[in-house]
Amino acid sequence: MKTEIAIARTATQVPPAVLALNAPIPWRVHAERLLASAEPVSRVGLYVSLAIIYAWFGGMKFTAYEANGLVPLVENSPLLSWFYAMFSVRGFSTFLGFVELSIGLLIALRLASPLFSAAGGLLSAGLFVTTVSFMISTPGVIVPELGAPAITVAPGQFLLKDIGLFAASFWVFVDSLKTVVRK
Repeated sequence: MKTEIAIARTATQVPPAVLALNAPIPWRVHAERLLASAEPVSRVGLYVSLAIIYAWFGGMKFTAYEANGLVPLVENSPLLSWFYAMFSVRGFSTFLGFVELSIGLLIALRLASPLFSAAGGLLSAGLFVTTVSFMISTPGVIVPELGAPAITVAPGQFLLKDIGLFAASFWVFVDSLKTVVRK
């Protein structure tokens, strides 16, 4: 009799999922398993993609082609036009190339220390706020015959992507800072 009571008590304490071995696994369990793998992969992907973007764009700043392409953006910007009083067109582009390569390196140094990537993310977010401001100060962003919100391919749509890059940069800053604070 005691054995029967012990078996009955044990059977009622075991979760139903364990009792029904052939029961289907709920979709949330599959989703949690996917998230456990996907979240770190997406985090690494975001850091790596920003570092690659900075390496590519920063490297291009050392070319005459890129330096000349910056002129309409920089010379019309109230935030940056004064740089042309200090540097030549190529000199400013080279300076900006070093800044961009440095930001990319800071973001890539996430594995060495999240403090580096927090600084890189914050600098990156600031840089993209600056480039988004070009949408206001640069002539030729709005398609005149269509008016706002119609924007040109260049420079309008080229600059519009920087809103997404700002968001990614700010996320890197917050994610890295969160890791620093919680250590």
